[in-house]
Amino acid sequence: MDIFGDIIYGFSITLTFSNLFYCFAGVVIGTLVGVLPGLGPVAAMSLLFPATLHIPPVSAIIMLAGIYYGAMYGGSTTSILVNIPGEAASVITCIDGYQMARKGRAGVALGISAIGSFIGGTLAVVALQMVAPPLARIALIFGFPEYFSLMCCGLVVLTFMARGSMVKALMMAVVGIFLGTIGTDLIMGTPRFTFGIQIFMDGLGVVPVIMGLFGISEVILNIEEGVAREVFKAKITHLLPNLRDWADSIGPILRGTVIGFFLGILPGAGPVVSSFTSYATEKKLSKHPEKFGTGMIAAVAGPETANNASIGGAFIPLLTLAIPPTPGMALLLGCLLSYGVQVGPLLLKQHADIFWGVVASMYIGNAMLLVLNLPLIGLWVKILKVPYALLAPLILLFCVIGAYSLNNNTHEVILMVVFGFIGYLLKKLEYETAPLIMAMVLSPLMENSLRQSLLLSRGSFSIFFTRPLSAVLMVAAILLLIIPNLPWIKARKWESVDGELE
Repeated sequence: MDIFGDIIYGFSITLTFSNLFYCFAGVVIGTLVGVLPGLGPVAAMSLLFPATLHIPPVSAIIMLAGIYYGAMYGGSTTSILVNIPGEAASVITCIDGYQMARKGRAGVALGISAIGSFIGGTLAVVALQMVAPPLARIALIFGFPEYFSLMCCGLVVLTFMARGSMVKALMMAVVGIFLGTIGTDLIMGTPRFTFGIQIFMDGLGVVPVIMGLFGISEVILNIEEGVAREVFKAKITHLLPNLRDWADSIGPILRGTVIGFFLGILPGAGPVVSSFTSYATEKKLSKHPEKFGTGMIAAVAGPETANNASIGGAFIPLLTLAIPPTPGMALLLGCLLSYGVQVGPLLLKQHADIFWGVVASMYIGNAMLLVLNLPLIGLWVKILKVPYALLAPLILLFCVIGAYSLNNNTHEVILMVVFGFIGYLLKKLEYETAPLIMAMVLSPLMENSLRQSLLLSRGSFSIFFTRPLSAVLMVAAILLLIIPNLPWIKARKWESVDGELE
């Protein structure tokens, strides 16, 4: 089938009543999650994952994906009206979006945010359907050594892109690899790191760990710090931008689409880095950079477009190489594996319904979000006024129900609570949890690729450097580990020289 035939096949899957319902449910829940500060799309996806275990995999992934990109739409509402980002990727929107609201242009800010998100999300899906099939064909030449090197490179890139200390990010990746090895050895059949505890024999569940690290910990932090929300009370009118607004926004929207899509492919970049990069780009290109921070519409249109476009880019390494670039994609990978779906270059051949069904659903989901967000802004504003003291117990209740319903096992709830407190401590100590989740999901795949590679080479690690593609990826990973230390080495060298001169 050609690419147009494939996408028509995808629409034939998505345009059924059940899949349309799951797509609609996903984007509505995602928007609600984005509007409410303190939950986030990853926690919401992990909460609802148990509910998808009894529906077809394609329907489940359509709904979970809808939650993920729907949250990007909803996050802008709180940034503009409350000056609190509902989602991490909307942090930068607070700067100029809230100032536009204070000037009586809240409607225009919300309107251009929704329209930019629609354009960026849709164009990214077009690029996804064009790039993913040829990349999957190229990935078929990958053997076990290339896959191991690629996963190593992906984890190093993730730590390289970390917002905090790279050393801390590497430590979290190592912890994640360790957690992924807990359970029964698939080749030898012996228990590893179980300490005689029966529930660890099948390994740690990814979903309870994510719910704890992203859901429980966030609620604890918000309760501790207090979530003060004062909704801007000006009447929201004139949602549609005028011609001058369009002239100021069309460039940032197109640039944000390109920036978001390509940064979305990189491990660790995702929506947050995309939105910040877009903001910095628009400020650099602007004729009046000094006005940024006072209510520039370009500073809302660009970042909001970029964070939605990054979702389309993030699906490329997930679906073609089984490499999740963000925690949300890591959860989707875990979900697909739990359904028995082998993710990677053969996905398009063995499970074409999932791939093309998800791609087609993103077209429909983005259209639904555009239609829903503009008329329902008044409803989202009312939801914003709900006190966090009422929301926090509900979020915790849903977390407990979700964890228990995975296997009807209280041990999953205990595991979630434990990792909730661990996540809280990690955030207080400024350790990023994204590398931990990514490494934990990739750990079984990495281990299998490593062991199969060593069997091929009779125990020699040289196989990772004698095969050209694997060698390139390994060298890239090593360079990324060395480069951040070069300025530190130079600084230490000059400090020692200065000391000797004194």
